[in-house]
Amino acid sequence: MSTKAFKNDKVALIKEKIEKAQVVIVTEYQGLSVEEITKLRRSLQKDGGDYMVTKNTLAKLALKGTQYEVLAETLKGPIALAFGYEDQVAPAKALSQFIKEAKKGEIVAAAMDGRLMSAEEAKALATLPSKEEIYAKMLGCINSPASGIANSVNAVMSSLVRAIAAVRDQKAA
Repeated sequence: MSTKAFKNDKVALIKEKIEKAQVVIVTEYQGLSVEEITKLRRSLQKDGGDYMVTKNTLAKLALKGTQYEVLAETLKGPIALAFGYEDQVAPAKALSQFIKEAKKGEIVAAAMDGRLMSAEEAKALATLPSKEEIYAKMLGCINSPASGIANSVNAVMSSLVRAIAAVRDQKAA
């Protein structure tokens, strides 16, 4: 059996991850091998997140007093927690992709900004564009009018140069 000190350390580790997270997603991992869980963990870490298999009682203790305490009621059966530190969408996308490919596991619930999200809402989170995609779209929108103005000025200048060249050619002839 685990000692009390080990359990306290585990609770502290979970609490540390929870406090850094922008989103926490509860998943069922039943049927996944250690290799598959490791692959999922690496995928989430690449996207600025983490994945941790934990006991429900330890997770509930770690959730207490945090904005993610609303997840406590969803911790039933064998669960794992996915954390998103840099982006709220990236962990949901990585989990959804992994579940689709492996045909194992399931998203149970998620919490973001102290709000509990159902499994359907958490899966819908995966369909949203990532921060990078949003930034690219915003820059495109900001850059579009400037590009349009530059192209218009360039077109006017080109027309003027062609007109002057035509007048020069006409006078030379």
